[in-house]
Amino acid sequence: MADKAVSTIAKPQMRGLLNNVIKRNLIIALTMAGVAGFSFKQLVGNARKRRYAEFYRTYDAEKEFEEMRKKGLFQSC
Repeated sequence: MADKAVSTIAKPQMRGLLNNVIKRNLIIALTMAGVAGFSFKQLVGNARKRRYAEFYRTYDAEKEFEEMRKKGLFQSC
């Protein structure tokens, strides 16, 4: 019964450990960067693009120019 309780521990990896750790960390870093980039595009970029499109859909340059001219912001007009 005492023989069954004893087990051998696995040998530590002695060769290629640094390469394996670097490979794993690189994969994790690239995955997280991709997720962060996609999230930023969805949450910030698309909302900003939508706001710009709405602004320019309703923007009237002539009306803005006339308002600034009436306020006296131009010296030549």
